[in-house]
Amino acid sequence: MRRKIIDTGPGEQLDQPLPEAVRQRVVETAADVVGTLRADEVPAPLRRVARFEPRRRARLAAMPIAAQLEKDDEFRERVAESVRESQPELAAALESGTVPAAADPVNVAALAYLIRPPGWPERVETARRDLERSALAADEAETIRKVAELHEQIAAAKATRSEEIDKLRTELRASRAENAELRKKLHESRTRAKREHSRAEELDRQAGEERTAATAALAAAEAEMRRLRARLSQAEATAENTRRAAREGRNLDDTRLRVLLDALTDAAKGLREEVGLPTGITRPADNVGAVTPARPGHRTLPGRALADSDPALLDQLLMLPQVHLIIDGYNVTKTGYGDLPLSDQRSRLISGVGVLHAQTKAEVTVVFDGAELDAPVAVQAPRGVRVLFSVPGQTADDLIGQLVRAEPTGRAVVVISSDQEVCDSARRADARPAPAALLLRRLSRT
Repeated sequence: MRRKIIDTGPGEQLDQPLPEAVRQRVVETAADVVGTLRADEVPAPLRRVARFEPRRRARLAAMPIAAQLEKDDEFRERVAESVRESQPELAAALESGTVPAAADPVNVAALAYLIRPPGWPERVETARRDLERSALAADEAETIRKVAELHEQIAAAKATRSEEIDKLRTELRASRAENAELRKKLHESRTRAKREHSRAEELDRQAGEERTAATAALAAAEAEMRRLRARLSQAEATAENTRRAAREGRNLDDTRLRVLLDALTDAAKGLREEVGLPTGITRPADNVGAVTPARPGHRTLPGRALADSDPALLDQLLMLPQVHLIIDGYNVTKTGYGDLPLSDQRSRLISGVGVLHAQTKAEVTVVFDGAELDAPVAVQAPRGVRVLFSVPGQTADDLIGQLVRAEPTGRAVVVISSDQEVCDSARRADARPAPAALLLRRLSRT
């Protein structure tokens, strides 16, 4: 079957690639020539490596150089011209067809490929056959050498095997003697093991009897303990009944005494009202004529005259004795920091009013709407701060109203909310409303 022909230009051509050794020689020769060419003479694909050292150029640009030689006849002619100058005798012999028999076939094929005299493909093929014969001869010589080494190794192995067989026979005799000794020791060990096993069985039987006796004793002790515990429980119950009877007797006496005392107190109070006795000692200043002011009610709380936006309002209200500060939680947090999640809003407000309570000692109750929660939440409130959530069906506004109405008349109650309905409800219950902005401003100063 005819191989694929590689076209090398007009004229003669190769029927297969160059042998590897010939290709390397051609590339090295061309790499040397590239370094001697002017910049405009160097083919464009090789200009990048033209400044490299020849060996490095041949190593890194082998493929581009071979391709350029194959397709660029002008570049190949320049390389051939350099070869003619460096090896004139061999080049002349190639062109005349009289190549010396002792010439290197690789060098002859490389020059033939570059110069391309008549019949140059046959020169390349001749070099290929010479190289293949050389390779076969080298492989044959290597095979002969390896066969000789194997014969030597076999002879050495035979000698070593004989020595090892003698050594193994000696070791086998020693092993047999050692095996006989071990069998004797094994028999003795088995005899001792049987004796120890019989003794262990006897000890196990005795231990079983002792465990049975101990179990019986433990059961008897537990039964006795249960009986004693029952007696102790009975005695404790009797003592508790005795103490309860004594307490009931004392409580009955105390109740009777309290009833008698209340009866005497009510009788004395009724007698005083009936007779019209004065409630206290009259003092000289009581006899001076003047207009007595009315007792301050819840509507006269300090700060009534201040505007809701006055920063001093909340400070004056917090100075009232026993003031109760009721805060509409979400109304304040959504006014001050509504971009935070609800949990963070609650935590920030509760933390701030905790500091406020520590400064003013005012009673503080923070009310949140429970309808906005998916489930009950755990809240860690500071000391002095009460946190409440409205129950299902109830709003935070309703819970604030209940807290205000639960306070006794006369106590100062301040409701913090910007919800107008909450503020109006607080005013109707005599509480003082204040906007959420005042509390936020006050908390920013804590």
